[in-house]
Amino acid sequence: MELDPRSVTSEPASPTSSAGEEKMEVISELSSPTSHRRDSGFFERSIRRLSIRKPKQSPNKESGKEDTGTWKGKRLLRSFRSYEENKTTICNGVEEIGEKEEEEPIQGKPLSVMEINELIQKRQLLEAFASIKLLEDETISERDAEKYNDNPQELVRKSKDVDLLYNSITNAIQSIVEGTLEASTVENIMLTSMVTLIAREEAAHPNTDKAVNPGSDLLGRPRKWREIWREAINESAKKRVLKAPMASKEEDSSWLDLHLSSLQKLLREDLLKIKLSVKKCYPEEYQVCDTYVEAFHKAVASHLQHLCQGLLDFNELYTLLNWVANTYHRLINWSEYVSVQRKEKIKSYFGNILRLEVTEKWEKEVHSEVKENLYHASLSFDIQTIIGEHMKLSGAISRSLETKMLELCMTELLEFIPRFEKEFTAWSTAQDSPIFAAYVVAYINSFHELMSGLEREFHVDTEELQKILAALTRNFTNIFLTKLKIKAQPFLKKILTKDWILDTERPVSLALAVSQFSEHLQHMREPTGKELLREVHRYVVKEYIAQVIKHRWRMNRETRQRVSEKMDLEAKIFHNMLIDQGSDSDWPTPAIYHIAEIIREKKKDKIEVYVKKLCQNYPDIRKDHILAILARRGLGRTRRAAIFRQVRHVLESSSGGEGNTLFAEIDVPVVISCF
Repeated sequence: MELDPRSVTSEPASPTSSAGEEKMEVISELSSPTSHRRDSGFFERSIRRLSIRKPKQSPNKESGKEDTGTWKGKRLLRSFRSYEENKTTICNGVEEIGEKEEEEPIQGKPLSVMEINELIQKRQLLEAFASIKLLEDETISERDAEKYNDNPQELVRKSKDVDLLYNSITNAIQSIVEGTLEASTVENIMLTSMVTLIAREEAAHPNTDKAVNPGSDLLGRPRKWREIWREAINESAKKRVLKAPMASKEEDSSWLDLHLSSLQKLLREDLLKIKLSVKKCYPEEYQVCDTYVEAFHKAVASHLQHLCQGLLDFNELYTLLNWVANTYHRLINWSEYVSVQRKEKIKSYFGNILRLEVTEKWEKEVHSEVKENLYHASLSFDIQTIIGEHMKLSGAISRSLETKMLELCMTELLEFIPRFEKEFTAWSTAQDSPIFAAYVVAYINSFHELMSGLEREFHVDTEELQKILAALTRNFTNIFLTKLKIKAQPFLKKILTKDWILDTERPVSLALAVSQFSEHLQHMREPTGKELLREVHRYVVKEYIAQVIKHRWRMNRETRQRVSEKMDLEAKIFHNMLIDQGSDSDWPTPAIYHIAEIIREKKKDKIEVYVKKLCQNYPDIRKDHILAILARRGLGRTRRAAIFRQVRHVLESSSGGEGNTLFAEIDVPVVISCF
């Protein structure tokens, strides 16, 4: 039989219902109010006996004197008169006898500490409390009369005695509550007596202010037994849940099903006892059923979390979730419970994906697969498989769990991608691997394929994912370009050197260095591949011009002619190569042609024309760039300054570098900028 939590507003069970029907309805009736019971007279007589019964007369007392039990009971009744007059019931249908006693002088003394302790051990808690209260009142009166001014230690001793006795009753309350569900039958008289005790203590200690006298901080303070009662119920629920038998995996492969079945049976029996026997011993204000249900919520949640900390396999986990959702249902806030447990599991699944990429691909330098002319990585498939499996099993349990599981998966995915990016960046920085460029392309392909798959298959809002993938793409692009620069640097360093001028093979070598990286971009998903290829095209031209500007040696007319021809040839070779690979950027390369024209031009007025054309086509060029290029031509400081004055208006009328940028990222050496 499954526990049905749709309980709390249902009507009480009919007196004519069969025992089977009553058990079926127990969960749904835990929190419903009950009417006065037929056995109220029995509990009335019990309470009367507990309230005013007389202990046996001591043989040392004269028969004419009033028994100490009698005057102690009357003192207690008189002390609590205001409480007893306003409270007519102590539990459902059980009337508290609040007889008014005539005022009469108080006689005798409290019982000794040992005698009071014996009453507590015998569970005669009301009588014990009455004597402790008398002892407490006596000590407070003597303290206020300054009896202990000369002997403050005596006040401390008596205060500690009072405190220890109250603590003994506290322990007794805990024991009674924790034993309620353990016993085969409910001790109604003991529970109603305990409720009366708690009420009398609350009436006796209404104030929370502490006295300032030495040792008196233990006197007159509230004992908070109702809170102790609630804590004892929580402890009782924990112990009961742990009593459900549980075999190990090695002993029985069906251990989890058997354990959950036993737990269900135990919970049903305990909740039935609470409804039928325990509830009637408390007044409505205690909300006994709600308190016990809340305690079982916490106990079961803690127990299930403990189970999940073990090595539950995939099917066992969802067996547990299915039991929680469809059997235990609302008796536990299982969505929050699932969040905590599944979060770590999903994180570990994604962590395994990263570990396999490192150990099975990066370290072994396994080449990326090519599918439909695109570099392929299994990341997208693996991640979507994990999400899909969790969604399928969660959906079979409940729609709300399915939604919650998707949210968890997306949260962990948004944390996983930056973690993956960090690991790959560290590996690529430390390694000069031939598979690096292909991996960059494959991973960018895979992550963008993942985003499309999540939108298509799971209808996920990918706004945050798009931001993360955009940042990843920028980072991978920068790493790609940095690696490209490292590969091309040996050839770039030779530009404008004598060896470079004489080496007819050098243009082919530079083009090959660029081609080693850029050819991988042909296998990247569009439009990302074309965008990155455009960036490579711009990047190569920018680095080329930076090398031209850097050099400071003077060239004669013949050398300038050969340099300009070599620049034209190299620019044409790598431009055509990039266009062949798919670049559609035809704007960066002409900058090299313009600079080559300036270097070889003989006539000073034509140099000015070429400079103007350069400024018009590349509005992000600056004064120091122009002066550095004129220095490469071999012009003196005065002539360079004169030409710049003629072209200054072109720079001032330009857009200032809006749109495509090339020169803005080229640094000019300080020496040249000072010419």
